[in-house]
Amino acid sequence: MSEEKPVNAWQAWKKNLGESRPWHLFDPVQRVSEDLAAKRYDLCKGCEHFIKATTQCTKCGCIMKAKTLLKNAECPIGKWGQDLTPSL
Repeated sequence: MSEEKPVNAWQAWKKNLGESRPWHLFDPVQRVSEDLAAKRYDLCKGCEHFIKATTQCTKCGCIMKAKTLLKNAECPIGKWGQDLTPSL
């Protein structure tokens, strides 16, 4: 069975979000540590798909300063992944 391709930009953006949602930014349980977020963001800033002026990724369209804070987020090209560390 082949994976369905998104029909429009909105569907593509939702697919790229994975399990993360924008409102997870306001839930401390859904966020990673500031240190991990900074490490992720540093990887993004060095990537050829990073748009410095908007801090967006050309692959997923996300604003990376926000996306790097989310526990279940991951880089669309595999430079960093989900934080699967259990929260205490």
